[in-house]
Amino acid sequence: MKLIALAIFASLFSAVFLQTATAQKLVDPDKVAPEFREAAAKRRSEQMKIMDCNKKAEEAKVLPRDRAGHVQHCLDGQ
Repeated sequence: MKLIALAIFASLFSAVFLQTATAQKLVDPDKVAPEFREAAAKRRSEQMKIMDCNKKAEEAKVLPRDRAGHVQHCLDGQ
């Protein structure tokens, strides 16, 4: 029983670690070439919306298996 609990904990820990390790950096429109600033500003706006929806999902304690649907529903509502 302890081995199963340890395996579950390890898988959850690795999933959280990998999610934060592979997270995209926020785009800074001021640090890109002038011709790409408009696209960078749009991408940053999208990233901020996604971060906000992820935060809402975390506060609502949405299960990881349901998180994608919750975030998509949140994005559709904005």
